[in-house]
Amino acid sequence: MFTGIITDLGHLRARSERPNRDLQLVVETSWETAELELGASVACNGVCLTVVNRGPNQLIFDVSTETLSKTTIGSWEAGKRINLERSLRLGDELGGHLVYGHVDGIAEVLALTPEAGSLRFRIGAPHDILRFLAPKGSVALDGVSLTVNEVQNDSFGVNIIPHTAALTTFGLYRPGDRINLEVDMLARYVARLFPKPE
Repeated sequence: MFTGIITDLGHLRARSERPNRDLQLVVETSWETAELELGASVACNGVCLTVVNRGPNQLIFDVSTETLSKTTIGSWEAGKRINLERSLRLGDELGGHLVYGHVDGIAEVLALTPEAGSLRFRIGAPHDILRFLAPKGSVALDGVSLTVNEVQNDSFGVNIIPHTAALTTFGLYRPGDRINLEVDMLARYVARLFPKPE
């Protein structure tokens, strides 16, 4: 479990695809990796991955076919910047919202508009995911906890302040970029109490 507060902007050093095996990622980080146990969970652009090996300033993850089918990881190339967050520990400050690292779908950056000192992002998402979003509700985009500004028929808006743009991958995004989206867990359970709209 995570909070959506990014603590490092790492990058993909290497990826290796092996026949009949998982994809393996080597991710560079500024963290002291000796502090992480093998088997620890790390959110990589919002995807909960398990540390299978580590070295000085690098973490190694295996990515299953199921994860590849639901996230943007399959398109990652060496050098890609990655939002990193270690798992939440009891007693840690909950600065964002509860994020599970279970991606619901892939969204797309449709437009960026300067708004005072911030950037207003318009994000396109599948209709079956948009029904879980509400104005002033929470959403995780590439692992970043954000507040939804408004929801339209085919998209929604979020504001990115300069601090967030500087410390996450949001400062790099352009229209057409694809990102991982996780809806708020509470919204998932509330939706089950009501029939899906036709």
